Amino acid sequence: MKLSSKSSPAPSTADPQHTAVDFAQLADRIKQWGRELGFQAVGITDTTLDSDEAHLMNWLADRHHGEMDYMQRHGRKRSRPAQLVPGTLRIISVRMDYWPEQDMTAQQVLDDPLRAYLSRYALGRDYHKLLRKRLQQLAQRIERHTGNFGYRAFTDSAPVLEKALAQKAGLGWIGKHTNLINDRAGSWFFLGELFTDLPLPVDAPAGEHCGTCQACIDCCPTRAIIAPYRLDARRCISYLTIELRGAIPEEFRPLIGNRIYGCDDCQLVCPWNRFARNSQEPGFMPRHRLDSAELLTLFRWSEQNFLKHTEGSAIRRIGYDCWLRNIAVALGNAPHSQALIRALEDRLDHPSAMVREHIRWALQRQRESGGD
Repeated sequence: MKLSSKSSPAPSTADPQHTAVDFAQLADRIKQWGRELGFQAVGITDTTLDSDEAHLMNWLADRHHGEMDYMQRHGRKRSRPAQLVPGTLRIISVRMDYWPEQDMTAQQVLDDPLRAYLSRYALGRDYHKLLRKRLQQLAQRIERHTGNFGYRAFTDSAPVLEKALAQKAGLGWIGKHTNLINDRAGSWFFLGELFTDLPLPVDAPAGEHCGTCQACIDCCPTRAIIAPYRLDARRCISYLTIELRGAIPEEFRPLIGNRIYGCDDCQLVCPWNRFARNSQEPGFMPRHRLDSAELLTLFRWSEQNFLKHTEGSAIRRIGYDCWLRNIAVALGNAPHSQALIRALEDRLDHPSAMVREHIRWALQRQRESGGD
């Protein structure tokens, strides 16, 4: 995988066509072009991630990545951008806010055990395609100014330490919950990167501003944040409902509540998110009323309904069986209801053994809570 433009191989940074470029001025223009394309912030950094690499290696050694084998599949390329994409000198890091307008607030949905809570980032269009398209457009603007240059665009789609790069590029700091936080925008945003061979001036890294606050650690339902800046993904509800493909360990099922796709608790309590602003991207607005849908409604979706309503959405990647698995757990955590019991019983013949096992667990919970 080498740096390349859309039309031709990557040039050397010593290419004569680049000798007349004022790279300081170009860096300012890149940030302006990025804002015009809908990115709320743009920063530039080099490729050195030594301390972050050490943190990653320790995390992997402790098996805190669970079954996410892709986290170690590429070795140290994740923390060494120039090994992942030869020729890389700089990374242009971008931020795009996603917090959507909603029918009900996130907390209102969490407080209603008959409704389904989905991570707010997943309510609209799949962000991967949207950000990559904008990054490609940014690269094309740069190319019109510099001539052909080497680049590759990434958005959570390759072995890239995007939060570490964003922190070095000045977009924010990695908080105790391991998400990136910006002191003027909170943490409700996506990140993307443009690896480039242009020798652009770099920005100053962002400072850390969590202080003594540990609200995110205290609020985690499964105690997945085992220490400041250290997450055991095997306990994280986002991992359990999105990344895990097998059975959810029984010890965590009651703690999941009505969260059927991801978890936002650690961000909802973060005081810096009082500065977050609603996204202006139409593509990130909730679709199919998934910001306030009832569990029973979603549990009754056929596989065809699931595929139709999650078309172009990040949700589709978990598949229909995991979708039913997650909702079954939430139904087991809901107040006793004959309607819920009947809905669960109607799916006891589901072809997936995993789905049937979670339905039986939910039925037992329902019957026990009702004194049956």
